[in-house]
Amino acid sequence: MKRLRNISWGTAALVAVSLTSCNKQLEEYNPGGATADAVWGTPQGFVTAVNAAYQSQRYWYGKEDGVFMSETGTDIWINQSQKTYANQVSQYNGLTGSYGYINNTWKNWWIGVNQANAGIGRIDDAGFTDVKEKNKRLAELRFIRAFYYWHIVETWGNVMLRTKEITEYENTAERSTFKDIYDLIFSDLEFAKDNLPNDWGAEYSRATKKSALGMLARAYLSRGYYPDANATECFTKARDYAKDVIDNKGTYGVDLYLTPADLWKPENNKKNKEALYIISNSAASTAYNYDKDGNKEHQYFLANYSTSRPGLKATKEYGRDGGRLLMPTKYLLKLFEPGDLRYDATFQEKWYNNVDTAFQWWDPANKNYQSLYKLNNNKDISVYNNHLTIEPKALALWISRDPIPNKATVNYVAYDIDDIYNATTGKSKDPNGSYPALKKLMDPLRSTDVTSQYGTNDILVIRLAEMYMVAGEAEYKLNNAATAADLFNKVRQRAGATDITGAQITPGWILDERAREFCGEHMRWFDLKRILRGDEWAQYIINRNPDITLIKANHWLRPISQTELNGLVNAIDFGQNQGYN
Repeated sequence: MKRLRNISWGTAALVAVSLTSCNKQLEEYNPGGATADAVWGTPQGFVTAVNAAYQSQRYWYGKEDGVFMSETGTDIWINQSQKTYANQVSQYNGLTGSYGYINNTWKNWWIGVNQANAGIGRIDDAGFTDVKEKNKRLAELRFIRAFYYWHIVETWGNVMLRTKEITEYENTAERSTFKDIYDLIFSDLEFAKDNLPNDWGAEYSRATKKSALGMLARAYLSRGYYPDANATECFTKARDYAKDVIDNKGTYGVDLYLTPADLWKPENNKKNKEALYIISNSAASTAYNYDKDGNKEHQYFLANYSTSRPGLKATKEYGRDGGRLLMPTKYLLKLFEPGDLRYDATFQEKWYNNVDTAFQWWDPANKNYQSLYKLNNNKDISVYNNHLTIEPKALALWISRDPIPNKATVNYVAYDIDDIYNATTGKSKDPNGSYPALKKLMDPLRSTDVTSQYGTNDILVIRLAEMYMVAGEAEYKLNNAATAADLFNKVRQRAGATDITGAQITPGWILDERAREFCGEHMRWFDLKRILRGDEWAQYIINRNPDITLIKANHWLRPISQTELNGLVNAIDFGQNQGYN
């Protein structure tokens, strides 16, 4: 395949950029200039092959491509302030296999698969004398291969199935079946479950038994919805694996935090007790990360709070709003019921004067006060005539999902739901970057200045709340609605939300509940396409996100990378995914 033409897999393996972050998550062995065969011939050296296999996930998680591929084009996010950035994937405007996110993601996932295959194929020659230690390393490789393949099959469908290392250029490929791809995923994860440790100590970002159980639960849930699957078997296994984690929380060292706010506290980010699988980023040095930007997600969902905002300046506490890209849909904001603590833990509506001096709307030195009023939601001239002031630490900006009374005459800048979205259609407006900001991914503890994109947060890829959700959804599909409600209510009780009954659960309710819990966490694309298909899938999104008008049933899968197809002599036989040119 063309993507592999210029890749030296021995060299790629030796690069093995550390998975380390936050001191010593993974110990890295530096092989210097040795060949892959020589380095991988010892158990110590073989760890570099394992470390390298983890690397491709860092291209996607914590980076722009992964956010747009996994969260946008759905019911809950849209380009901020009607911008058209990356609208190929966010609004299906001209989406083809030539688009950068598609090509780059395809390339990097397959690089990861091949690195995992390389390690799996070479481990017998690595000199392991301790079978348990050998199987631990093999289990890591098989976990990460399954992890990549789940993303691949759920993004592009039944593409090729590669289980051997590719060392030379290949220009043909054949599609496999969904069953064969998922059978490999399940086999790999079963081996990982049986051979990974419960804990790696200081190297906490490696896959563990709870990671494998979590991924098994997620994968079996996904597989259960396919028409050719044994649904009862798949949903039963999804439930059982999720329940294994839930019922043995103490053994696996995980638990729910008491509140959603506790879950997202910056001081709880490293070694988060709810995490089943994480991707770590170094708080000590950019040199330990995939690139010098680390985790950039802290900026993508923010609102404009610092540009032409009275009494406010950019700070790490409030985030790098110059990197904002996405805003919530009206539908997402309205999903949170009164009293649901997840809303305040997830979104920021209020910003307070942080410039340490009072802002005087009537200050004669402000020659452009009329323009300032217009920039800040057409404040009434009375704020000037009445000498209103924003004192230090007082409310300076309120952007609300609800109506704000007298918003034109209060002393702070105020935007409410009708300023952000059309009251009739729900379509987004262009309110100067004003909308509630997703705050749960913010990174106020990063060491660089506020203008830097560099982020240090670990990424919670699989967490315990998902296991309650998976088990609940599986029980619902197994016609055990009351039991399903009990499982969903465990997460809702943590959020202070009202308990539900089994009669209230529908596929739409499940999607709404998962949006409340997981918005912004690389889940939404996969959640929607798991439960919905075809025209139903497309119409569901259109009905909830009026900014998306070009979506069609075929967009349920992404297009195959055109770079890949260009390198295949049997490209016509392999075929582009349906509906794409």
